[in-house]
Amino acid sequence: MRTNRVLMAVVTASVMAITLVGCGDEGDTPKVPTAGGDKASGKTAAPGAGDEVTAYVSAQREWVKCLRENGVDAPDPDAKGQVDFGNNAALKKDTKFLNASEKCASLKAAVPEGLENANQPKLTPEQIKVKRDYAACMQKNGAPDFPDPGPDGTAQGSEWDQTSAGAKRATRVCAPIIGDPVDRPEGQG
Repeated sequence: MRTNRVLMAVVTASVMAITLVGCGDEGDTPKVPTAGGDKASGKTAAPGAGDEVTAYVSAQREWVKCLRENGVDAPDPDAKGQVDFGNNAALKKDTKFLNASEKCASLKAAVPEGLENANQPKLTPEQIKVKRDYAACMQKNGAPDFPDPGPDGTAQGSEWDQTSAGAKRATRVCAPIIGDPVDRPEGQG
């Protein structure tokens, strides 16, 4: 019985020590990751997706700040930089929002590719095969710079010349692969 109490005391002391080590006296300043790293300690963030997302979130905060300065009650961006305005249809008719958006357009950042890909649903092996087949078809039929999908089917770079005659031809030829009918009937009405 004495052994159990001693063992329990050692385990409790260990848990307390681990808990206290995690609680440093950092003051009331919240630790928020930044693209510049911790300048006070000289540590910088490792290059990569974290920096890209952090920079995007910071840019979104600046955009929201600008919207607020121009009379729009904009919510803070979430951890991935998304700003949820609720009813987007109503925003398209709100002149105050439209004017503020125009004034703040230069601050609106593009969603980083890594974050955009992370928000995509996981594709099935069949869907990934369709994306690979489509890319191969596009490349063979006039769009040699069409990007190959990654191993998980997500886009790997989106820079390709969509305006060339070859790209337009390839788009028509390869449309059936992705379920896009080539000869759509003209609308009536």
